[in-house]
Parts: sequence; C-alpha cells; structure tokens
Amino acid sequence: MNQQASVWLSTVDQLQELRLQQPVAIREAAPDQGAIRIQVNPEVRYQTMDGFGASFTDASAYLMYRVLDEDSRREVMTRLFDPEAGIGISFLRQPMGATDYTTEIYSYDDMPEGQEDFGLEHFSIDHDRAYVIPAVLEALRLNPAIKVMASPWSPPGWMKTSGHMVTGKLRPECYGVYAQYFVKFVQAYEEAGIPIYAVSIQNEPGYEPKEYPGMLLTPQEEATFIRDHLGPAFEAAGIQAKILCYDHNWDVPQHPLGVLNVPEAARYVAGVAWHVYGGEHEAMTQVKEAHPDKEAWFTEASGGSWIPPFRTAFLDQMKHVIRTTRNWSKSVVWWNLALDEHNGPTVLSNSTCRGLVQIHQTTGSVKYELDYYTMGHISKFVEPGAYRIGSTTFRDELESTAFLNPDGTTVLILSNRTEAEQLVEIDTGRGFIGLTLPDGAAATVTW
Repeated sequence: MNQQASVWLSTVDQLQELRLQQPVAIREAAPDQGAIRIQVNPEVRYQTMDGFGASFTDASAYLMYRVLDEDSRREVMTRLFDPEAGIGISFLRQPMGATDYTTEIYSYDDMPEGQEDFGLEHFSIDHDRAYVIPAVLEALRLNPAIKVMASPWSPPGWMKTSGHMVTGKLRPECYGVYAQYFVKFVQAYEEAGIPIYAVSIQNEPGYEPKEYPGMLLTPQEEATFIRDHLGPAFEAAGIQAKILCYDHNWDVPQHPLGVLNVPEAARYVAGVAWHVYGGEHEAMTQVKEAHPDKEAWFTEASGGSWIPPFRTAFLDQMKHVIRTTRNWSKSVVWWNLALDEHNGPTVLSNSTCRGLVQIHQTTGSVKYELDYYTMGHISKFVEPGAYRIGSTTFRDELESTAFLNPDGTTVLILSNRTEAEQLVEIDTGRGFIGLTLPDGAAATVTW
C-alpha cells in the first residue's frame, strides 16, 4: 500500500490556521497502541450535502464593493469562494431586504406612510443592484456550485400591523400579496443571473426585535401562509425554489413540527432551517425522525464577542461544524461574510457580531477571523453532493464527522475538545492513518 492522506490543521494558539501538514502514509497495520480509534465507514450513508458558507448581507457587500479597492476585493473574494485558492464557500443565505446588518432599512416595495401597493407596481430590487447582486454574481463566477437561499427579515412595512419593518405582524389581508412578493423576488433575482435554490418564510419567527426588521409568526400562521398562499403561488408561477420552514433556534422544535404536522402545508415544504442561539443540535434529529421525508439545513451561527476567548470560540464553532452535520443538516452557514472594525455597518446600538472577514473602513485593511478558518475546515474539502458517512465520535473528547465526495475522495473532520494532546488512529477500511492532535486542535483529513 503506497497511499497517503492530506492533513490540514488549525491550533488554538493560532500558529496553525488551516495549514497543510506533511503527507501521512496510509499503512496496512494499525499504528501504536493507546491511540483513540476513529472508524470511517463509507458504506453507511446519511444525507447529501448542499453547501457551506455565510451571507452577503447589505453590510458585507457594501464593505466589499464600497470600501475595498478592486485588487483587494478580488483577493478577498478569491480567498472566500475559490475552491483551490480559497475555502470554496458553496452556500449563500441571502437576506430579502434589510436585516440588522445594513446601511439602511429597506424592502423591495417601500411606500410612503399610509400608502399601500397591493398590485406590487412599485416592486424593485434596485437597492441590491448597487453592490449586493454584483457580490453574489462575482461569487458565482468564482464557484459555480454555490446554492443561494433567500430569507426575509420582514415584509414591507405597509403589509404589517405596525406600518413598519421594525415590529408588527403580517396583516391577514396581506398574505396573498406577500406570497406574490416572494414570487417577484425569485423572478427578479433569477433575471439578474442568480438562481434561488430555496427560501425560508421568516428569519427567527419567534423573536420580535426592537431595533431592526423582524416579525413574529406562529406555526399556525406559517402553515396557513404556506398552504394557502406561498405554495400555490410558487406552483402557479413554475418556481422550483424549495420552501423551508422555521429558520430559528433548536430550542423550539414544536414550531417546525407545528408546520409539518399540517399535511396540506407540509406538502410544499422541503424541510426545516435552524439557527444556533438556543437549544441543542439534536433537535434537528428529533424533527427528522418525526418527518423522515423532510430535510434539515443549518442556516445561521454568528461568531461574536459573547463567546470569548479564542479557544472557546474556536471549539464552539468546530462543534457546530461536526454536530450539525451529524444531526442531518445539509448545510453549515455562519452569518455575515464581512463586517468592519466596529462590527458594522449596522442599525444596532450595540453590535457584538463578527464576520468571517474584518474590513477596516478607514484603512481598508483585511483581517481573516477564526470564523473563516472554522468554515474552511469543511467548505474547502466537502463538495456539494457529498454524502455524510459513518464515523466514530467521542462526545466532548474527540469528535468527528466524515463525508464521501462525488469524486470518491473521503473527508474526515476532527476536533480535539480536550486540553490534552490526542493520539488518533483512523481506520479507513483500507488501511490506517496515525495522527497526533494538539490540545483543542481541529484537523481535516482527506484521502
């Protein structure tokens, strides 16, 4: 046997950041005794993967196109999206209108106070044409495998009880026109050259923010909107985009179950989108087991100053890379691709989020955050269409997740969650790989 494995390592002292190591031989005999054995089984197959990435929020795209010069932007985009020269981001969750990370609050059909537009005659994505759409198109040129999901933080203000994108509920008489708003968005983006792979109904429907666009939406309201309006509207318009429900935290699995338990709504729903900020990863498996025909997508986890220091934040994100995929998720998605030195641009009075990249507004300097490297441990190596396959994992000690790419290569991601160095023995089924993982380190092994 003359095969070798490639190993990419990141350490919590930051001396190694997704750095390629010396090749490791795949041996016929098991390495030294005393190692933790990870068995990889390509015969045991779970979900296929859709992609890995983040969001070109208005803030992120603004920084990329209005702050960076052309050469700097080209370099950053290459390092984000090119599968060879960068980390090969393959999934973008794109906001439909403004979020908390935006230069201004806007929708695609803003009207003067007291006016409505039930015919959507004023619908326009022109705001996004300045820098959001160019950013997504450039990403697609660098990596044509990218899938684009779209999520609204709020309908236009005139559709809501508050008359504003901040606070308020969707008025019952606006369900139909809001479904057509989705149709027009998908059609407009596709005309601009951006295919929409999936939409969710509402970002974080269980939370009503006071400073930025948002909207409470109960499971019953979401099921009604999908069953009576959005599903039929997409069908009538010939739109193929998947419909995902929920798009919120693991701690309220009753919400997506409340949608999926309505068969007339569930027939339009491909599965559930999930966020990180409450509950445990296993909620995704709980819902998957209740509805085996529905899929799971992990669609938002932001890094931020609420999880210090570096070691804790790094281990936290590697845990999400591993445990989300082990609980049926077809994607791993962080939040802002880029933010500035003040964690903006934002409408928040106090922003604690971090992007994959920090772009300094004054100097134009670029810093690659730990979020870039944790995402790179999966996005650079696991191709869209890969199967997650069987692998041994030791919770809170040595955790793993494994994949079989369409080209036949195997990817194993390891996270040493202890404060001790770990000797690891990987049983590939066709030979053994011996590794030493420093305390807290993560490694991606390919063969």
